[in-house]
Amino acid sequence: MITLYAQGGYYCDGGFVPAQEGPARGFQEAAGREKTMAYGIMASHNVSGNMEHLKMKFDAMASHDITYVGIIQTARASGLEKFPLPYVLTNCHNSLCAVGGTINEDDHVFGLSAAKKYGGEFVPAHQAVIHSYMRERYAGCGRMIIGSDSHTRYGAYGTMAIGEGGPELVKQLLGRTYDIDLPPVVGIYLTGKPRPGVGPQDVALAIIEKTFNAGTVKNAVMEFFGPGIASLAMDYRSGIDVMTTETSCLSSIWETDETVQKNLAAHGRADAYKPMHPQNGAYYDRVLHVELDKVECMIALPFHPSCAVPIRTFNENMEDLLHQVEERTKKQLELKNPPESLLKKIRNGKFYADQGVIAGCSGGTYQNLSRAAEILKGQPLGSNAFWLSAYPASMPVMMELGRTGALQKLMASGVSLRSAFCGPCFGAGDVPANGAFSIRHSTRNFPNREGSKPGDGQVSFVALMDARSIAVSALNGGAITAASDYPEIMEDPAYVDYHYDDSAYQARVYHGVGKANPEEPLVFGPNIADWPQQIPMPENLLLEVASAIYDPLTTTDELIPSGETSSYRSNPLKLSEFALSRKDPQYVGRAKAIQAVELQRRENPASVAEQMEGYDPVTTGFGSVVMSVRPGDGSAREQAASCQRVLGGCANLCLEYATKRYRSNVINWGMVPFTVEDIESLGIQPGDRVYVPGIRKALEGDAESVTATLIQPNGKKEITLNMKNLPREERDVILAGCLINYYASC
Repeated sequence: MITLYAQGGYYCDGGFVPAQEGPARGFQEAAGREKTMAYGIMASHNVSGNMEHLKMKFDAMASHDITYVGIIQTARASGLEKFPLPYVLTNCHNSLCAVGGTINEDDHVFGLSAAKKYGGEFVPAHQAVIHSYMRERYAGCGRMIIGSDSHTRYGAYGTMAIGEGGPELVKQLLGRTYDIDLPPVVGIYLTGKPRPGVGPQDVALAIIEKTFNAGTVKNAVMEFFGPGIASLAMDYRSGIDVMTTETSCLSSIWETDETVQKNLAAHGRADAYKPMHPQNGAYYDRVLHVELDKVECMIALPFHPSCAVPIRTFNENMEDLLHQVEERTKKQLELKNPPESLLKKIRNGKFYADQGVIAGCSGGTYQNLSRAAEILKGQPLGSNAFWLSAYPASMPVMMELGRTGALQKLMASGVSLRSAFCGPCFGAGDVPANGAFSIRHSTRNFPNREGSKPGDGQVSFVALMDARSIAVSALNGGAITAASDYPEIMEDPAYVDYHYDDSAYQARVYHGVGKANPEEPLVFGPNIADWPQQIPMPENLLLEVASAIYDPLTTTDELIPSGETSSYRSNPLKLSEFALSRKDPQYVGRAKAIQAVELQRRENPASVAEQMEGYDPVTTGFGSVVMSVRPGDGSAREQAASCQRVLGGCANLCLEYATKRYRSNVINWGMVPFTVEDIESLGIQPGDRVYVPGIRKALEGDAESVTATLIQPNGKKEITLNMKNLPREERDVILAGCLINYYASC
C-alpha cells in the first residue's frame, strides 16, 4: 500500500529512482535539491539572498474568528497602519455565537471594522469555512499563503500554504518575513487509482498512519507527484492535502495538470493556473510510494488520526482494538470513573456508532457530499439512536449541491444539514452524548475534540472515516461498514463538473483589499482586551515547575482547550484561566502563585529573598515553566503558548517540540524553548525548581546550551538545557519579553 524509501530518491521522467541509482543517471543530490517544486516556490518568495536561511514574504494571509482579533491587536500595538497584502478574515469557528453572550458577535463586528480600516476581506459567518474560501478565491499555482489555522493547506492547487501561530502573521502585516532554514522535501509518489468506495480521507489516514509516529515528514514539505494524480478529482486531491497537517509536516505541494486548470477556470481564475512539475533529477530526502489501488477504506480510532487501521481489520479485531481505545482513554484522560465499555456497542458481531458527521475543510466538499447523497439515495436513516449531519463547506458548495439535487437526497434521508461551520472539528458543534461514539469526516479526533468535559464526568469518542463509508454505515444503522463493501458503489471520477456560483459572496462579503480607510474606527466589544505587558528577560531565571506532563505527546488542545473556550480568545486574561484545565486542573493556581511572587519581587526584591533559594532577587526573575515530553501537536493557535506567558511562564522544558509552529509560538511570546535530553529520567514534578544563571548573556550571545541547577526535594543536580537553532532575531524577541516588545523597540 505505502512503501517508504528512507534513503531518498530522484524524480525521473514522471516517476522516481532510489537515491543509490541516481549517480548512474547523472543525478546529483546538491543540484537535485534545487529542482523540486517546493524549492522553486520558496526561492521566488525568499528575500534573504540565501536559500539555506530563508526569509519569505507571502502572497496572501487568512485567519478565522478565534485568531484574527489577537493578531490585529498585536500588530496594532506594534505599529500597524494598513494590511500590506491581501488578508482574509473568515468567521467559521465562533459562528454560532452561542457561548458568552454577545462576545462572539462583538469579535465579528471588530473584524469587519478592521477590514475597513486596514484594507482586508471580511467573510461573514456561515458563508464559508476558511480553507474552502481560500481554495475558491486565492489559491493558485506557484503562490504561498500563510494562515493562523494549522490546516492551511492548498498544495493541490500548486500553492505552498503554511499554518502558523498568530505572531508569524503579525510579522507579515508589519512587512517582516517568515524565517526558517531550508526544509527537507519528501516525495509522495502516487500510482494507480483508488478502488471504488475509497475516498480521500482513506488515502490521507493511510499516509498519516505510516508517517506520524515515525516522524517521517516532520517539519518537511510533502511534494506529491506521479501518474496516480491524474486519477484524482480536485476535491479528492484537496481532501488528501488538507490532512497532511496531521503528519506534522510544514507544508505540501502537488503537480498541477488539466484538472487544476479546469477547476480554476470554473472559479473564474484561469490566470491562476500554470503547469507545475519537478524537474528531472529533483532530489527528495525520503520518498513514500503510495499505491492508490491498494489503499483500503480506513478508520482512525481515538485519539489521533495516526491510530488508523483498515475498516476490514477493525471489524475482524474489534474487541482487541476497542480494548486498546479504552486503555488509551484511562491513561490519556486520567479518569477515576471510566465510561461504560465500548464493547457494549457490539451487537451481532457488528460495532454500532451513535452519530455521523461530514464537515469542514476536509469533509464538507462538493464531491464528498455528492457521493454521500448518491449512496443514501433518499433512503430513510430511521428513527433509532444513530443520526447524521452534514456541513457544506461554503455557500457556493451548498448552492451547487442544491442545483444538482444532492441536498434534497440528503434531507430526504433525514440528514441534518448545517451551514458552513468548523465546529465539529474542535468541539463546538454536534457534541455527542456521554459515552457515545461518533464517526466523522473531519480533521481531528484528539481527546475532547468533540466537546466532552472529562472533569464533569463526560467522555465521548470520535473516529475518523471517509464520507463514503460514513454514508454506507448510516444505511446500516450506524454499523461500521467500508464503502468498498457496498454493492452499488461506483469509483470516483477523475474530474467533477462543477458550476461555481459566487453570488452569495458578492451579496455579503466585504471586499476591501487595498482599500484601507485610516479614519474608520475599530469597534471594540467589552471582551476584547489588550495583551498584558511583559518585561524583558532578566539576567538570571529561577523557574518553578507549574505542570509536569509525561504523556508521549501533548496536543495544543490539552494546553488550551478548544470548544467553548474559543469565545474568550479575544481576552488574554480570561482565556488563561482555562490553560491546561482538562490536563492539569491545578496548573492555573500554581502558575498564579508563582506569578504573585514575581510581581512582589519587581516591587520589592528584598521582600521575597527567602523564596528565591538564596539567589539574588534583584537580578533573578521568578517564573513558571511547563515540563512535557513532546508538546505542541495539533492546532496552530498561539494561545497554547500565550496563556502560559500571561500567567507568568518564562520557558518550556521538553524532549522535543512536536511542531515548528508551537515552538515558534513559545518564542514569539518571550519564553525560552528549552529541550533536555532524557528529560523523563529526571523525574521532574510540580514544585521542583530550575535555576538558570546568565540566561540573558547566553541569549545575547550565540550559546546553544546553558548549565542549570535542578532543585528537587531530594537535592540539587546540574542539568544541561539546550536551545539550539535560535537565530539572532528569535533570541532578541525572547530578550525583549515578547514580539510586541521587540517591535516596539525596533
